[in-house]
Amino acid sequence: MNPPMPSAAERVGLLEAFKGLGCLFIVLHHLAFYGPMADVVAQAWPVGVGWLSEHGRLAVQVFLVCGGYLTACSLAKLGPLAGHQIWGLVRKRYLRLAIPLLAALSLTVLVTELLRPIFDHDSLSPPPEFWQTLAHVFFLQHLGGMDGLSAGVWYVAVDLQLYVSALLLMLMAQQVHARWPQWPLKAWLGTFWWVLVAGSLWWWNRHPELEDLNLYFLGAYGLGWLAHAVRHAHAPPMGVWAIVLLGAVAWWLEPRWRVATAWGVAICLACAPQAVWMGTGQTVSAWRQGMAWLSRVSYSVFVVHFAVSLVVNAVVTQGWPADVWVNALGMLAALLLSLLAGAWLYEWVEKPAATGRRWWVWAEVFIASALLAVLINGTL
Repeated sequence: MNPPMPSAAERVGLLEAFKGLGCLFIVLHHLAFYGPMADVVAQAWPVGVGWLSEHGRLAVQVFLVCGGYLTACSLAKLGPLAGHQIWGLVRKRYLRLAIPLLAALSLTVLVTELLRPIFDHDSLSPPPEFWQTLAHVFFLQHLGGMDGLSAGVWYVAVDLQLYVSALLLMLMAQQVHARWPQWPLKAWLGTFWWVLVAGSLWWWNRHPELEDLNLYFLGAYGLGWLAHAVRHAHAPPMGVWAIVLLGAVAWWLEPRWRVATAWGVAICLACAPQAVWMGTGQTVSAWRQGMAWLSRVSYSVFVVHFAVSLVVNAVVTQGWPADVWVNALGMLAALLLSLLAGAWLYEWVEKPAATGRRWWVWAEVFIASALLAVLINGTL
């Protein structure tokens, strides 16, 4: 009997696999980087914990490349953009990002204050201030020089900046094409992206003081866009060599694993055989089903996992502060509970339509949670 084959909706393509694995590694990275459980586990397994702490953040590059690819895919379906469409698209993107984030931050600020009396650790953020809270609502905290109230909040802000950059670049390419129509619009757009990616990988990404701005991350995001262009181009070899040149020069100027990771993911997305890309030929398996599910809930897991890890760290540290095996199991429990919390957040917060009314509700909940956190701390 032949094994059952998944339907088109059930297949796990390359993009979904990258998103799922990236989600797992970013949670593991934060577990290794924050919290005392990892410090205890590192006594027995220093190499593994050290690698996750130092290199697990490379998962961010995977998210960036996949984000650029998906943005290119969505904008390609829209066709030429009119100037008045920009606000609507930005608003839609902001609501999709903001509603789950505000819900997760509401939990995080309360968990932080409830744990503070029994869990004195550097991973706990200070009580939220008024302007800091308001800045988080509009993704402006890092631009204003304020600390994030949870791990990874900066990435959400950068994601919105990158999306706006993609829209503006599309408008600019359309205007240039209207003036010089002898060159196709896709060629103009590809050239603009190539120049921006080169500027980011070869210059801006080498200056850590720019890491709160989209310029620092345009290289990885743009590689995803270029990978989409190559995959849907009539002459892909030329596009592949353009991506190869971008990464090779960037590595020659300054070897960076984050650039190598983004470069490798982009080449995979651009050049993978269609069967691998689409997930055809796969049989039904627990791994396939799990990865498809993880890809769907990855954003919700990303924004909520820090609150979960704080709780597990506090419980394990209070009860078994020096037991290596209990702390190792605690890290595993934090990972699994983060996935469950992310699944709940996805079903009840992220999955429903992202409307302005729902955003207003969660913005009020977050501000109220921040105020309650200050009251619990007694600093009001």
